[in-house]
Amino acid sequence: MAPGPPELPVAVLISGSGSNLQALIDAQQAGELAADIRVVVSNRADAYGLARAATAGIETRVLSHRDFPTRAEYDAALAELLRGFEPGLVILAGFMRILTPGFVARFHGRMLNIHPSLLPKYRGLHTHERVLDAGDNEHGATVHFVTEELDGGPAVIQARVPVLPGDGAERLAARVLAQEHRIYPLAVRWLAEGRVRLDDAGRVMLDGRPLSAPVQLDEIEPD
Repeated sequence: MAPGPPELPVAVLISGSGSNLQALIDAQQAGELAADIRVVVSNRADAYGLARAATAGIETRVLSHRDFPTRAEYDAALAELLRGFEPGLVILAGFMRILTPGFVARFHGRMLNIHPSLLPKYRGLHTHERVLDAGDNEHGATVHFVTEELDGGPAVIQARVPVLPGDGAERLAARVLAQEHRIYPLAVRWLAEGRVRLDDAGRVMLDGRPLSAPVQLDEIEPD
């Protein structure tokens, strides 16, 4: 049997509960990711995701933004911390910090984020409330490469969910989150396997071809 691809070294940045981190850990432990989560870093010491990582035997670090007078100084310290783990991919999993252009440039093409909307709609916060206020009939989540533009990087994959009668923000958010847990490990898997990359023109390449639009979950063929 031919050996599989080498494991991609990964660092995950979090600020809160880490449910998407858990989805990645579960996929790794199930042998579904050719990835090695080397470290989980949080800007908050009380982030529950740190406990999730520790339970899985993953190293954790806390780097509080409150210890730095500027975003640039924080991001420089964060980049230096990550350098020691040599990540081939940095994953933002509920990391509630706007990253500086210098940090983003350092990991260009090697940093992913997941956002709870069908980008380019509803960048920023409070997406579920905004979807309901607008009367939209569908909502969802998007995995995208991180660029200097907030929630504006090239999208890899989306999952859509219907907005149902009687939906409130919490109920809608729960259904979207369930889809996040499906598409984020898949996007990371594609990148770890070399199937997805960002080319020099800023296009998402999947299996050697540029994507004209993000992959939709219902378009994915079963393995």
